[in-house]
Amino acid sequence: MTIHDLSPTTDADDRRTHELPTPTVEVSVWSDPVVDRLGHDPRSTYVERFWLPIMGPSTVWFLRRMADDLDRAPEGFTLDLAEMALGLGVGLRGGRNAPMLRTIDRSCRFGAARPHGPGAIAVRRHLAPLTRSQAERLPARLQAEHGAWLARPHRSAAYPELLQRARTIALTLVEIGTTPVDAERHLHALRFHPAIAHDAVRWALARSPHTETDEPISR
Repeated sequence: MTIHDLSPTTDADDRRTHELPTPTVEVSVWSDPVVDRLGHDPRSTYVERFWLPIMGPSTVWFLRRMADDLDRAPEGFTLDLAEMALGLGVGLRGGRNAPMLRTIDRSCRFGAARPHGPGAIAVRRHLAPLTRSQAERLPARLQAEHGAWLARPHRSAAYPELLQRARTIALTLVEIGTTPVDAERHLHALRFHPAIAHDAVRWALARSPHTETDEPISR
């Protein structure tokens, strides 16, 4: 099944109108406990650096917009395709081959979204890390950077202390209203390893603001 199954029109209708075959799509959350725990927010540095060359810019920006909209409406919402196409700067014309529909189709092909009944899609809140074969498609410099990103410093004797510090900072940032993406970037600026920054922000988001933050950290 592809995103083209969302279309209620015929090919003849497409040739006549040269417009998007369906004006709206119902969007809901695609829940996946594993990917939600281990994956990366579409607005994160990881997605910007490593998924962008794989998916393409319009698909990444589409998923970022979906993340923003699902933050505001976690129960789901109606997506106006023409409005989204204009917002992303992609074409409206072409019927089933319209760039907007191809963008959504790419989201589905890369496992970031899936058809969810007639005229509906479910979208992940987080993207899985690149597979080995996907990482091998990156330019050599980004392959090396991706390898370093995945080299989590768990074996370092300083890891528990570093993670504790990052968690404390992340919790403070989250409590004052900093977005998860900006909190993670702030930790990057403080030279915390990206894996530590990612873990710390996810921990802070799940943490009650009234719970103590000095619990032991497991290796």
